[in-house]
Amino acid sequence: MNHVVWSFACVYLLEVTCPDSALASEAKRPSLGVDVISLNGKWQLMNSNSSVSVSAEVPGCVHTTLQRQGFISDPYYRFNDLAYRWISLDNWTYTTSFSVPSHVRGKGKAVLVFEGVDTVSTISLNGLTIGKTDNMFRRYDFDVTGLLKDEENVLQVWIMSAVTYASQRSHAHTEYRVPPDCPPPVQKGECHVNFIRKAQSSFSWDWGPSFPTLGIWKGVRLEVFNTSRVLSYTTSPKYDSEHSSWTVEVELFFDVFVASKGLVHLSIPLLQSEAEFQLSLTPGQSEKSFVLQLNQSVSLWWPFGHGEQFLYYLTIDVSLEGGETFNADQMVAFRTVELVQEPIPSSPGLSFYFRINGKPIFLKGSNWIPVHAFQDQVTTDMITILLRSAQKANMNALRVWGGGVYEQDIFYSLCDMYGIMIWQDFMFACALYPTEKDFIQTVREEVTQQVRRLKSHPSVVIWSGNNENEAAIATDWFNIPVTVRPLYVKDYVHLYVENIRDIVLQEDSTRPFLVSSPTNGVESEKEGWVAKDPYDPHYGDTHFYSYYKDCWDWTAFPRTRFASEYGFQSWPSLSTLSKVSVSSDWDFSSNFSAHRQHHEDGNQQMLKQAELHYILPNSTDPLQKYRDTIYITQVMQAQCVKIQTEFYRRSRSDIVEGKGHTMGTLYWQLNDIWQGPSWSSVEFGGKWKMLHYWATDFYAPILSAGVEDKGDLLIYGVSDSHSETHNVKAKVKLHSWSSFNAVCSLESNVTTIKAGGSTLVFQYSISALLTQCGNCTRRSCIVTFHLSSPEGQMISPHNHIFLSSPRYAEGLDVTERKELNFFVTLHCSFPAVYVWLDVDNIPGHFDVNGFLMLSKKSTVIFGAWRPTTAEEITSNLHITSLRDVY
Repeated sequence: MNHVVWSFACVYLLEVTCPDSALASEAKRPSLGVDVISLNGKWQLMNSNSSVSVSAEVPGCVHTTLQRQGFISDPYYRFNDLAYRWISLDNWTYTTSFSVPSHVRGKGKAVLVFEGVDTVSTISLNGLTIGKTDNMFRRYDFDVTGLLKDEENVLQVWIMSAVTYASQRSHAHTEYRVPPDCPPPVQKGECHVNFIRKAQSSFSWDWGPSFPTLGIWKGVRLEVFNTSRVLSYTTSPKYDSEHSSWTVEVELFFDVFVASKGLVHLSIPLLQSEAEFQLSLTPGQSEKSFVLQLNQSVSLWWPFGHGEQFLYYLTIDVSLEGGETFNADQMVAFRTVELVQEPIPSSPGLSFYFRINGKPIFLKGSNWIPVHAFQDQVTTDMITILLRSAQKANMNALRVWGGGVYEQDIFYSLCDMYGIMIWQDFMFACALYPTEKDFIQTVREEVTQQVRRLKSHPSVVIWSGNNENEAAIATDWFNIPVTVRPLYVKDYVHLYVENIRDIVLQEDSTRPFLVSSPTNGVESEKEGWVAKDPYDPHYGDTHFYSYYKDCWDWTAFPRTRFASEYGFQSWPSLSTLSKVSVSSDWDFSSNFSAHRQHHEDGNQQMLKQAELHYILPNSTDPLQKYRDTIYITQVMQAQCVKIQTEFYRRSRSDIVEGKGHTMGTLYWQLNDIWQGPSWSSVEFGGKWKMLHYWATDFYAPILSAGVEDKGDLLIYGVSDSHSETHNVKAKVKLHSWSSFNAVCSLESNVTTIKAGGSTLVFQYSISALLTQCGNCTRRSCIVTFHLSSPEGQMISPHNHIFLSSPRYAEGLDVTERKELNFFVTLHCSFPAVYVWLDVDNIPGHFDVNGFLMLSKKSTVIFGAWRPTTAEEITSNLHITSLRDVY
């Protein structure tokens, strides 16, 4: 049994380290005669009045530095987000000194490269100002030729409070307001974040804290050279449908000091394809493009669940006449992507779906937010755990949401390897934005750099200009008078269409671009880029949230073309919360619970939704009641998202009253930025909520989805397959809450599930079903079902449907005991619903959780992510079912 667990741990560790080795060749920057001096490491950090002076690590940020130096405690602890607000309101200075060898100093040109400064800074070298920064998402290069000293050089980065800067920029914009001014009070955030190019959620959001960070968050280096240096390079595989052949366009971006000539050699050894090109460089910024023709057929890159993710090494070798060389390896993959918006028979509007390699793909996934408020604390392990969790839940897509950050290179490389498609927002969210010349200019550079950085990744399948900003104007979030609305539409078009879209179309012809999400797509374009109703389900994608309506009522959901946001909140486990709280906080009515909730009425919304179908916890033990309340919010969230997701998946083939043909579900949200209530399915730290366990089933490649409609039980078979049809039977059982033996069983005739579609495989009157079974009422029985082959082999996960709310169930009871050695064996006297296992702070996850237990004995496997023992697991194990909280 120990072997089972440790085999899992070894596989996990290999998957963490393997991508790094694959990236090593991508990351290296051979010279072309360039001497590179890294300035990462120890710097000195000081606040504005010199009352704080500590050693700091670069890359890093001020909050992390102060915590590591013991000046502050964990910023996430209890109410520290408010206690440490002073840090973001102060100005800070980073200082370092370095020397440059004489043979380096004598070269023709010297450039200081800052990969990322957060955010507004003035940079000086040896007392002379060399430049300024105002955009967290940009790389800055400063020419320091002739400024380097023989001995010690002093480099200083003065960083202005982002809060102060944003306020000053807002107040200077006097012609008209650019809303919103401030976030809702419940978020406890800072104002005017739309006036600064940094992570918009850093000033607060409805799922996260306000930490307007400051720092040098990416690397710093000095590059010195005589002839030229390579700034970046990109690869763009392109398919020629007329000749059924592939090419790879390679773009090289140079900073040239002295004119030179040379050769560029491109090669993909596995495809026996190579070519050599003449290179001529003239002084200044220079872009060169070369096209490699492939000599043989390629293996395509497919999204997860639809095929393999073939990646090829492409080598780039540059040699100049003077003997200088540049060498790099780049992973390339071959796939096409189309966003199909075309008429649908029997439906007004247009379709909205992705076609990969000529095949329509249903996107199954979630939305990705920043992994941590302090980006310097985001590790490869943290990213890997989340992406592997997504893949284990059968996801093939994630949307990198526009209020956070453009993710690290490792994120996109792992998505390439795992087959996870990326919907990439640009970093604008839930706001209007200024359009002054300097703001537009820094945005243009930001977009250019990010597209060039990310376009080589096959996982990135679409660019999107912003999050919800079209909807903000169209539905008047900010109470803009009708008479001045055209001004804001003009600014919107200027920023997202005339600038961002224009740059993306210039830089990348291989993937689609949307101006916003949600949007009506080409219909929004026809309406001047701001549609009358961007939530129109006949077009584009939709965002939909409804917290007080009964989530079990599937008829209330929009039958949309593509559901890119929807969800429900829950609280994370006590083991996650306990790291940042004390026992007096462990009450749903505590100040801590109110403080951690940044969504207006969020805690009440969760309980109101749960109360519709479950008895709320009423234990007299306060700690047990708190545990039970957390549990019931996760039950509610899992059930609600399951019902909504299954509705969308079975709607992929339906057109009902002109609506349907749903081809994507991205629930909100995958991950958390801290320990608090949110819409996530994975808690901060990587523990799965009940929702994530359930996602492994409702995102299964073949799904059986049950629903009650007009008194009938309908069971659909849903298949992701491109071409393979499945002959199936629906196997249906009714179970009483008082016995493990099925009250009765039914089996449908053999039905063929169409490839890439949804097919009704079973229909039966519920009243007739209950009459036929006898000894069953809506309150005393539950329906379970799955799909099997004609020979009886199960081909879909087990599923179930309640015939009444569990709060009214008759005979619902459970008792359990535990026997384990990395296996947990449960014994029940009666069927149990929402059986949930939690091992507190032991990292790992169970193979199933939050399940319906219909046997006297069930064994669940726990896979640990670190060494543990049976004794430790036993002492930390908590088992809960719905009856336990009543």
